[in-house]
Amino acid sequence: MAFHSRMSLLAALGAAGLMAAALPASAADNYPSRPIRLIVAYPTGGISDTVARALGERLSAQMGTSVVVENKAGAGGSIGIDAVAKAAPDGYTLGFASTSPLTLNPHVGHVNYDPQRDVAPVMSVMYSPVLIVATQSFAGKTFPDLVAQAKAKPGSVRWATSGLGTVGHVVLEQVKAKSKAELTLIPYKGAGQQMNDALGGQFEVMSTNASPALTQHMQAGRLRALAVGAPKRIESMAGVPTLAELGYPKANLTSTFGIFAPGKTPAAIINKLNAELNKALAEPEVHERLLKGGEVPTGGTPAQFAKAIHDEYVENARIVKEAGIKAD
Repeated sequence: MAFHSRMSLLAALGAAGLMAAALPASAADNYPSRPIRLIVAYPTGGISDTVARALGERLSAQMGTSVVVENKAGAGGSIGIDAVAKAAPDGYTLGFASTSPLTLNPHVGHVNYDPQRDVAPVMSVMYSPVLIVATQSFAGKTFPDLVAQAKAKPGSVRWATSGLGTVGHVVLEQVKAKSKAELTLIPYKGAGQQMNDALGGQFEVMSTNASPALTQHMQAGRLRALAVGAPKRIESMAGVPTLAELGYPKANLTSTFGIFAPGKTPAAIINKLNAELNKALAEPEVHERLLKGGEVPTGGTPAQFAKAIHDEYVENARIVKEAGIKAD
């Protein structure tokens, strides 16, 4: 279904919650009685895949059933979320993705699901800081140096993102709007080639999510973090200022990842899943996997996650309209 809904996201989620709440709690009494499919909206091997599999292992142990992970990557997470949206709302198909397929992708391109009705937030799992990283091609030392060069020599700073209409692209546009510097956008189709070209010095700077591979390259001195989009400085990178500290509060964005269910999944099942997921996230092994990759564990209730998604959706609508961002 194309995105045409006129209802606010929060109102739609609230209505769905009231409908589901009318179902008896016994809807979850025998759940789960068969394997659960967990769709990861990104390729194998990345931090999303690693975290999703760690959560799946814990859920399997806690709930006494198999959790089968299936990767459905593409279109910035929209393909995986579309599969979740079209699945039976019985708790046996879940999705792991960032919030972008619900809060950003519908504003910059076409999606085949209604983000306001077809998907139910279960729990926020983590937020992934957005790092502004310099390559060997950038001679400056700091983020202000980057802006100064872009102003002194317009177009000389090439800024790579993993794609048009991504969070990293939004960060770039917000920096451009505030600094009035002329930065050259280099959009890739995925983070893999972006990283390869970064190591080869094919551009001066990139915006990318935290990951174990990125951390390794920075520790080896091949890449340098100039700034981070996060509510506060990252403990493992205490010397790297946030974009808000540097005077770019609107560019100070992160990527939030969580678990989703089909839109009409009963509240009793969602609440049961939420409780089990919070328990799994608190396990030291899972917690450490996130921290080692530069991610920050979150957790919380379905209502809290729904509110965060609503606020992000509204803010992204404003940003995309002002910047004129379009996807491929």
